[in-house]
Formats: sequence, C-alpha cells, structure tokens
Amino acid sequence: MTGLSAKIAQAKVAAQAAGLLRARVQLTQTASSPNQFSCEAQHYLNFSSNDYLGLSVSPQLIDALVEGARRYGVGSGASPLVTGYGDAHAELESSLCKATGHEAALLFCSGFSANSALMKTLFGTGDTVVADKLIHASLIDGLRESGATLRRFSHNDLLAAQRLIKAHQPLALVTESVFSMDGDVAPLSQLYKTCTQQGSWLIVDDAHGFGVLSAQQQANAHNCDIQVVTFGKALGGQGAAILGSRACIDFLVANARDYIYSTALSPSAAYAANCAVSLAIETGELQQKLTDNIAYFKALCLQSGVAITDSNTPIQPIIVGKLESLQRVFEYLKQAGIWVGAIRPPTVPKGSARLRITLNVNHSHSQIDMLVSCLASALSSER
Repeated sequence: MTGLSAKIAQAKVAAQAAGLLRARVQLTQTASSPNQFSCEAQHYLNFSSNDYLGLSVSPQLIDALVEGARRYGVGSGASPLVTGYGDAHAELESSLCKATGHEAALLFCSGFSANSALMKTLFGTGDTVVADKLIHASLIDGLRESGATLRRFSHNDLLAAQRLIKAHQPLALVTESVFSMDGDVAPLSQLYKTCTQQGSWLIVDDAHGFGVLSAQQQANAHNCDIQVVTFGKALGGQGAAILGSRACIDFLVANARDYIYSTALSPSAAYAANCAVSLAIETGELQQKLTDNIAYFKALCLQSGVAITDSNTPIQPIIVGKLESLQRVFEYLKQAGIWVGAIRPPTVPKGSARLRITLNVNHSHSQIDMLVSCLASALSSER
C-alpha cells in the first residue's frame, strides 16, 4: 500500500492506538419519542443533543416545515445572488434582527460555514485578531485561512483579554457566548466595553446561547458588533445567520465566497426557523422549564456526590480526566441505556476528557434521576 491509501491507513491506526478515532453511529429515532433512540437493537435515553428547547420535535415546528415546503418547495435552487434568496429568507432575517437589535442579517446553511466565512472575509494578512483560547474550530480554521495574526487569551480571563487588546490594537476580539464544551458564559458586557474603548469590534459566536440565556446574559446589538446565530441548537432546525450592521452585511454579501458560491438555505428550512424564533424568543415558558431541569440536575448531582462545574446552562460537563477512565464510564452508561457525549482531545485540552451532558425541556425528572444515579455509580468505580 502506497501513496494516499497508505497515508489514510496509517492515520487510522494512529488514531485507534491513541483512543481518538472518530466514527459515525447510526441511530433510529422518531419525533414521537423525544430524547429516546435505538442503536444496534438497544434503546437509549439521549443526554447528548443540542436541541435545548425541544423544538426539533415540536408539532408547531414540524407543521411549519411542511407548510414551508408547500409554499416554497424543498430547495432554493441557486445561490442567494442568483435566484436563491426569497421571501422566506428575508422574513427570517427580519425576525432575527428584531430579536437582537442588529440592523441586518445574512443566512448560511451551517454555523461552521458562517463562522469560517466571516473570519476569512473580514480579515487578512497584516490584521490582528484577539480571541478566547476556547473558541470553536470553525473560527480558528477561518482565521488561519485568512492569514491574520491570532492572539489568544486564557479562557474567560477578562484581564488577559484587556491586556492583549491594549497591546495589539486588534481589529476585533472573538469569543463565544456559551462555550460548547464547558457550558460557561463569556463576560460580554465587559468585553464589549473594552473593545469599544480601543476601537475594536466584538464578534460573538452565539451558537449555544441564542434562545437559552437570560435577558441579562444574552448577546445582542447592545453588547456586540457581530453575532453569529445557529438554527441547529435551541431553534431545533438547520442553518445559521450572521447579524451586524448593514454596512458589514453588505460587505459580506459582496465578498464572502462561501455565501456567493453556495446554494442558498432551503426556503422551507428558513420558514421553519422563523417559526422557531417566535417560539423560542417570544414566550419564555420553554426557557423556564429548561432552567428548572438544569437546577434539578445540579441539585441531584450535589446530593449524589457527582462533581460538576459551575455551569448554569444546558451544557453540563463532567470532567473525568484520563481517556481510559472516560471510556469505562461511557461504556457503563451505555450499558445502562444512557447516551452522553464522550469528549476527547483535541476537542478539549489534554487531561480534561469529559462527559458532555446536555439537558433539554423534554427530559423528565425521572429520566434525570436515572442519569444521575448511573453517573454516581459509574464515577465511584473510577475514584
């Protein structure tokens, strides 16, 4: 075996030896049974989904997707700059702007594409960008491709961020609202104040915060210059949007190659996402139920001796540390019929392998009881 075949085979062997090989898992699930699926003839409770508000299986959103398809068809048929941009897209952009206070929005087919396009379109060789150490891979990839100089500060360290901004006068600082592997929240107001004083923009990847955070914590036009929202988390659908000033969005329309040369987001998906914005933002009932489930889980962990972090978001990491221990705990939970995310380096730093537990509004207290009971048993054997 030589050439590319050999390279692929060697990479697989190396990843397997290190316990880091990624592979897909085929599941069987239905909208009628939220948080449950089957895999290889075994049934599981799902504590790994980012569908925080349970909207992906809500009757209202299912009906909206069907209605969107009836009205507009299932595909956009072209780039947004040709004939792919229609009423459903414009109405979704308008709703997002109304919800956040930004002047304009731009739709993408995925959050990864939106983040990557934003970084490599706004920045170039000779520019400096400051970023939190734990920003998403899509942002890092986009910045690397842009050729900009990236200066990173320790995670959520406001003083370190302030020092870098003052020292390097960057065009922008990039952070997340809720960090996807830790579940903690960035100090957006303080970061925005510092950026404004130094003439830098604050760019916030709001993938895991939109529709979840309280009014006091959420990203909007009052505490950031650009906000990236994804529809595949709390909104329960698919796609993403960049929100910002009209001048910024017009610049991206004219220059972002990922946008210019991609078939536009399905209008039916846009129509459903617009419905989801209304369901997620205008009521507050779903957020309250989610908050109650998070509090219940944390209180139960405290009673059961399960060590948790101070996250008050749906993302609840359980730090295990060693890869071997993580695998044993994951298998224990799997045998008990519970599915959680097992997160390994390089997604998280070495020595911090973890279970990534995510809660949503459709989890019952009895399901959370089962989860914490099994967690306590699995982790006790690793002490």
